[in-house]
Amino acid sequence: MTDLSAFAVTRKWPARQPERLQLYSLPTPNGVKVSIMLEETGVAYEAHRVDFAANDQLSPEFLSLNPNNKIPAILDPQGPGGKPLALFESGAILVYLADKTGQLLPEDPAERYVALQWLMFQMGGIGPMFGQVGFFNRFAGKEYDDKRPRDRYVAESRRLLGVLNQRLQGREWILGDNYSIVEIATFPWVRNLIGFYEAGDLVGISDFPEVTRTLDAFLARPAVQRGLMIPAAP
Repeated sequence: MTDLSAFAVTRKWPARQPERLQLYSLPTPNGVKVSIMLEETGVAYEAHRVDFAANDQLSPEFLSLNPNNKIPAILDPQGPGGKPLALFESGAILVYLADKTGQLLPEDPAERYVALQWLMFQMGGIGPMFGQVGFFNRFAGKEYDDKRPRDRYVAESRRLLGVLNQRLQGREWILGDNYSIVEIATFPWVRNLIGFYEAGDLVGISDFPEVTRTLDAFLARPAVQRGLMIPAAP
């Protein structure tokens, strides 16, 4: 039987199936990237809910896995060379799982780098900017009388949506005909911007029909529908 007792995180979240990849997450835009990827690739895994309301992300056990106290993070008992691997940062985890399974990332070196550039586009632009729109539109920032900070992030989010919309013209997916980790990284954030952040009208999402078309195709995938619900609420 696989022994993960050397990893402190397993003391707070015991592994019931230690031979499986262990996922520590919440169904946020970053968190569901990994659960969707796991569902798409068929990797056997066990999900553990990191409860922000209980400050689980600040516990010594979680910090031993991710010192940056963010979800998602994984512990793969069958990492490179058959040794356990602990990993955080959603983009890095997506690349790792793509390499591990040989799925959803092009093998051709040039095409691989094109995929990675669009992955970085999400990580460096779409995620942070959409998150700021959410803060100023739905959370504490909405109480600010000065709307200039909100409008700054709305304008940048519109610019990013325009870049994405242009890229998708004449293409089924961001890389062309092939669905990849790029969609898995990008469209949970688009979904959140429109839905949970209630900012669809604010950013004028109807101005970006290629984005909404691709979002619908993404959300129609059974693995996406499952992954969006993981880890399940207690």
